[in-house]
Amino acid sequence: MTKALQSKPVYDLALPGGSLDSYINWVNQISMLSVEEEQGLARRFRDHGDIEAARQLVMSHLRFVVRIARGYSGYGLVLADLIQEGTIGLMKAVKRFDPEMGVRLVSFAVHWIKSEIHEFVLKNWRIVKVATTKAQRKLFFNLRKMSKRLGWFTNEEVQSVARDLNVSTKEVLTMEARLNQYDEAFDAPDDNEDSAWQAPANYLEDHSFDPARALELQSSTENQEQNLKKAFVALDARSQDILQQRWLADKKATLHDLAAKYNVSAERIRQLEKQAMGKIKKIILTNNSDNTL
Repeated sequence: MTKALQSKPVYDLALPGGSLDSYINWVNQISMLSVEEEQGLARRFRDHGDIEAARQLVMSHLRFVVRIARGYSGYGLVLADLIQEGTIGLMKAVKRFDPEMGVRLVSFAVHWIKSEIHEFVLKNWRIVKVATTKAQRKLFFNLRKMSKRLGWFTNEEVQSVARDLNVSTKEVLTMEARLNQYDEAFDAPDDNEDSAWQAPANYLEDHSFDPARALELQSSTENQEQNLKKAFVALDARSQDILQQRWLADKKATLHDLAAKYNVSAERIRQLEKQAMGKIKKIILTNNSDNTL
């Protein structure tokens, strides 16, 4: 058996030049492994970390990745991307495969291949994720298959799906609505001037010339400035000077400059600065709460 494994041709993992069809034809030409060959390669990788053995296991199963990826072509995503994600799942499966489990690698790898493809579909099918929890993901893919066959669900079909998937009818209806929504660009596309007026960006309300909002903003700014002045004068003279020199002066003083001035360490100046900031914040928050009341 060892000689048979060693005589297996070594395939290059690099993608062949040309189209996706060329790649698919290429992977279909890679010979399948027998049970004995597969188990021997799996043991070499598991026991000795033989990368070449893992490579042969991956190569011989690429055709299955293509077959599974084609089943997700109805989501509007590029088949090459689906195949790439499925191949990542296959590699993860090979890493975790134990030949002593008594199953073929292809049976074990199906879960990992589909899992990676599912994650890719959910991330790229819409701008906003349509499913985040495990139950929502299961519901998404099951409803997707059923809706392609049945279209919009009747009340009886909604209740039947809810029973089969052990979810509420509300969850089924919510996911059905998400499946039938579509993404729309916020700004108008540059290459289509005829439909530019339909862009959502053109329908935003402009509040920049609203007198009420302008007065409110001005009042809020003045109130914040008054609260800051009150908080600042409530500090002791040294704290005021430290903040003045560190934050308000044109030429800001360093911690060492102030340490020399007050004959203390630079760390002590940093502590005084922090304490002063904390006092100002506390006074401002108190004043704001009093104004609200």
